[in-house]
Amino acid sequence: MSASLAAACLWVVVATLLALLPSRRNHWPAAWFLIAAGIPILGYVTWQHGPLAGLVVMAAGASMLRWPVWYLWRWMVRKLRGERET
Repeated sequence: MSASLAAACLWVVVATLLALLPSRRNHWPAAWFLIAAGIPILGYVTWQHGPLAGLVVMAAGASMLRWPVWYLWRWMVRKLRGERET
């Protein structure tokens, strides 16, 4: 297994362990940490194994961090429609 895929697997294990911990702030600090750590790992996997492997790793990361992805999607839709934030 390459170093990039090992890092991606380690990221998934850490994300799972962080999700199991109780949190008063709904896990948002952990989500920001996972996003900051996951972007370079995603780039490394894509560079080493190509865009298809990068898409698979990105889908795995998006499934782990589904709420930040959902909030980003809603924000983008509001911006495209020209709605004001309330």
